Amino acid sequence: MSVITRSTRVIAVALAAQLAGAAVSAQEITLKLGHLANEQNVWHQASLRFAEELAALTDGRIAVEVYPNETLGKEVDLINGMQLGTADMTITGESLQNWAPMAALLALPYAYTSLEQMDEVASGEIGQQVEAQIIEKAGVRPIAYFARGPRELTSNRPITSPDDLQGLKMRVPNVPLFLDVWQALGAQPTPMAFSEVFTSLQNGTIEAQENPLALIQSANFNEVQSHINMTDHVRSWIYLTISEITWGKLSAEDQEAVMEAAKRAQAYERELFLQAETEIRADLESKGVTFVEVDQAAFANKARDAVLSGVSEEIRPTVEQILAMQN
Repeated sequence: MSVITRSTRVIAVALAAQLAGAAVSAQEITLKLGHLANEQNVWHQASLRFAEELAALTDGRIAVEVYPNETLGKEVDLINGMQLGTADMTITGESLQNWAPMAALLALPYAYTSLEQMDEVASGEIGQQVEAQIIEKAGVRPIAYFARGPRELTSNRPITSPDDLQGLKMRVPNVPLFLDVWQALGAQPTPMAFSEVFTSLQNGTIEAQENPLALIQSANFNEVQSHINMTDHVRSWIYLTISEITWGKLSAEDQEAVMEAAKRAQAYERELFLQAETEIRADLESKGVTFVEVDQAAFANKARDAVLSGVSEEIRPTVEQILAMQN
């Protein structure tokens, strides 16, 4: 029985052996999983759990190396590598719409009114259609999905309805649909690099910005914004994926083990995610931030037409189906 060497990057490696009569043979498969999050992020922690579970399920025959902080490559570069067979795994989401249009459903403004409704879509028939198209057109296979914290609006005054947005100068990422939606809501959105947001808030170039709580905390926006308005305007998920080329090289038994390890990692990520959201809010409140409950239905209703006109004709019927679930 041979021992697989543990490198500094190999997260889960165990003894691997297969006995056949008096002969001993060992099989080793190493999968490289690169992603953009840092070591503290729950996605990274879930990736480590995936590696541990897969090693345990395969008696160490499959090892997973986890590379955070884009050290294995940027998201799109990894996707390209997975299509060519030079990379194995990554965590990716709506970027996949470059190949599979239905991946845009992962991050639609005001499409999901709760985490439970998002789960219903992601794990249901629509989610299966999204995954099938990603496999077919992008050449990568979703094996689990992780929740992302909803995007919230920060400001220096309370905003409880779309009427309070009139003329509000705010930063949004350079996503055309996001621009259209905030303009429809009455704000004055402007695209801006994330690295410029803090200074622009500080000097008054902009009055507001929107991001998930985790990013609001890590960017110290609480130092230049006094209110977090709980708009929940984008709820989204992201996939743990494996290259179809890599997947095709695995035996049926190992494919089953990969899916089971992914299922366990997904459950673990959800546990960490919910805990983190609670802790982040408590931390921001302790730093003096005021959380504001808003009329989310009013925001969603006013944004609806902009959302529908901003998506491609191919996915518009599915978007309409998702929006109808809110009624």
